[in-house]
Amino acid sequence: MVARSGGRPHRLFGLVVPGGRLVTAVHRGPVSRLTRRTSVRANGGGLSIRRLLLAVVTAASLGGLIDAAAVVPATAQSFTYNPLPPRPKPPKVANDNQMLVQATEVDYDYNNSRVSAVGNVQLFYNGTSVEADRVIYDQKTKRLHAEGNIRMTDADGKITYAEILDLSDDYRDGFVDSLRVDTADQTRMAASRADRSSGNYTVFENGVYTACAPCKDDPKKPPLWQVKGARIIHDQQEKMLYFETAQLEFFGVPLAYMPYFSTPDPTVKRKTGFLMPGFTSNTPFGYGVEVPFYWAIAPDMDMTFSPRITSRQGVLFQTEFRQRLLDGAYQIRVYGIDQLDPGALAGQPGDRQFRGAVDTKGQFALNDKWVWGWDGVVMSDYYFFSDYRLSQYRDPLGSFLYLPTDALSQLYLTGVGNRSFFDARTMYWLSYSGNQSQVPIVYPVIDYSNVLNYPVFGGEFSYKTNFVNMSRDTAVFDPITTLANTSSLCTTTSADPLARTPSQCLLRGFPGTYTRLTAEAQWRKSFTDPFGQIWTPFASLRADAINSSISNQPGVSNFLPVGDTQAFRLMPTVGLEYRYPFINVQPWGSTTIEPIAQIIIRPNETYAGKLPNEDAQSMVFDSSNLFSVDKFSGYDRVEGGGRANVGVQSTTQFDKGGAVKVLFGQSYQLFGMNSFAVQDSINTGLDSGLDKPRSDYVAGASYSPNSTYTFSVRSRMDEQTWNVQRFEAEGRANFNRWSVSMMYGNYAAQPELGYLTRREGILTSGSIKVAANWVVSGSARWDLEANKLNQYVLGAGYVDDCFVLAANYVTSYSYSAGTAPPVLSHAFMFQIGLRTLATSTGSSTSGLTGMQ
Repeated sequence: MVARSGGRPHRLFGLVVPGGRLVTAVHRGPVSRLTRRTSVRANGGGLSIRRLLLAVVTAASLGGLIDAAAVVPATAQSFTYNPLPPRPKPPKVANDNQMLVQATEVDYDYNNSRVSAVGNVQLFYNGTSVEADRVIYDQKTKRLHAEGNIRMTDADGKITYAEILDLSDDYRDGFVDSLRVDTADQTRMAASRADRSSGNYTVFENGVYTACAPCKDDPKKPPLWQVKGARIIHDQQEKMLYFETAQLEFFGVPLAYMPYFSTPDPTVKRKTGFLMPGFTSNTPFGYGVEVPFYWAIAPDMDMTFSPRITSRQGVLFQTEFRQRLLDGAYQIRVYGIDQLDPGALAGQPGDRQFRGAVDTKGQFALNDKWVWGWDGVVMSDYYFFSDYRLSQYRDPLGSFLYLPTDALSQLYLTGVGNRSFFDARTMYWLSYSGNQSQVPIVYPVIDYSNVLNYPVFGGEFSYKTNFVNMSRDTAVFDPITTLANTSSLCTTTSADPLARTPSQCLLRGFPGTYTRLTAEAQWRKSFTDPFGQIWTPFASLRADAINSSISNQPGVSNFLPVGDTQAFRLMPTVGLEYRYPFINVQPWGSTTIEPIAQIIIRPNETYAGKLPNEDAQSMVFDSSNLFSVDKFSGYDRVEGGGRANVGVQSTTQFDKGGAVKVLFGQSYQLFGMNSFAVQDSINTGLDSGLDKPRSDYVAGASYSPNSTYTFSVRSRMDEQTWNVQRFEAEGRANFNRWSVSMMYGNYAAQPELGYLTRREGILTSGSIKVAANWVVSGSARWDLEANKLNQYVLGAGYVDDCFVLAANYVTSYSYSAGTAPPVLSHAFMFQIGLRTLATSTGSSTSGLTGMQ
């Protein structure tokens, strides 16, 4: 509305507040045109200005039409639009039902009962802004009409563009021409026209939808993918989109035609319906197609049915139920199949009519420090997951080439404090090799550790405990020589009186029950004298209470005392660590050379080699554990006797970045019994380099010139001959477009542990970004002794913000228990994904048996 003051026209801005009161502010300036006008009273007459302006803003949201547009596509035939330059952001208005209207003119045509806001019209209401060239309300027809460069931005950041907007004042019916929508989640939609009816249905004519951003260099270029539909229908109540006569285009080229399909609109996070199918193949079941159906039962629970139709065995039923509660979540999976052709698996565990499994997991928080949970699985036979290539048990590449050893069922409770940790769990492993009687049951294992927050005698005091109770039905033996029939001599069925002796086998797992309680307290304090020498005295006291009941199975008595055994093991330790760093500063950086010496005094290990060893079977001596007080990896063995560990460490730091760190040293048995030279049931410590008075030399070096390159070397050399017993070299490089890593390993024979020949190999991996969104990657493991590739992976993929395309080829040897030859397996995997629409995968696996 234009008012006159002193014969001079003025622009009028109106702020409409609840109740119909019009508050005006006058801005002096020219007016483009004048019409017959009259003032509008606050609560008067034929038309409420508040009603008009509320209609403008609310109608601009299309009463739900825009909700549909936010989930469907935008511009009539394709994304070739060129967005208008953005106007200044409207000021944020509090959600108080007030509306701010700004325009060059606000005119009232009394004869035709029309009110018009003309020229740079801007409406702001409850976080939503509408901009247009003209907005008209017709009182007779009760229609709201906006035209010219319409742009609406809602509170969620959704932007809607249009040329013409026309709808009834109750917002149930109307249309929009040349509609285009950009949503906050980066989806885009266009249509030549959108019609709304019944307050619920919106029909987009010649609609286009994509989740891809327009090309920055050429906005008229078609996006990577888009879906076109002759009609796209949005049911606002169902929150569904229905596409009629649809086609999928890549770079503007049609690739797939669909007469009809439907999908939930993007505002829906969970919706009952069918998911994209998947394809897979494997010899036992042939070819398979999965058609998942998702059921959104309630806001806190859902279920997925994934029947797999196979060409050879019939239908594999799969169901997964999930529920999220206030303090955690859990899930249950159920599998089952009535095999049509069990004979395809003749002589194998899967040669049965019905096969199935159930697995479940869950975790719940008791408070901010404590959680409890479980994992569980039961199967009809131990090859079921492998034969049907069930995804949750595949390796990280999804190939299932590495058959897992077992599936873990457990119940656990874990607590984490500022400087304390508690974990208790019971564990049961379901063997995939079929040797279930050789797999232990742990019930339970409990760990607790704590570091006091206050000093004790001026130093740090900590303590830890470990409790384990476990059992196994049948002994586990491993052969360690190449003599004829050695493998058969180490089986539990062998009747040979010389079978299962320490010279032929290792007792990898004992039969019977085993209980151990370990408690250890530690104290240490560091101080520096006036000469810069660092002295660190330390002390510890460890106690082990052990009870074992070992079954007298054939050969077991050759390794461990059978029957009941109770033992108490006490290991007091005192020691001193000495360091004297020398620092040299140069213009290019600084170097610190630090001689290190460690003296440890303690008694001999009691019951050495006479008790079961389940958790300390791994023993690798290198520069990383040279100064460890106890070098065993677990609690079942404890290092005893006096020992000195000496070495020198050098660290160079360059001013321009980068560092070099080198460590070289040796360990000496000073007095008492050398625990690493004592033979136990699995020969832990033998051939380790520590099983002699003067250990092998160990060295390690690392170099990082910058964040791009890292190099490291680890080596162990024979104390007398300096022959390399263990050597590893690793290098990594990471650039903007490519990365590569390579590791070389060379390991001498360890006949006492069953490694009868030297092992040597190279493991490499790398990837390169060949284009903006294209990546090619690969990895390979090369056995240099056998001169063959044990595994290699080749893959290529395209990834951007709206599309994923990936293909991988993997080959590897799979080894099974016993004397069966390894199987060379090949896997092909393919994945395609369209953001907000679907992701589909396919895989194919084959195996060739051969002696290697």
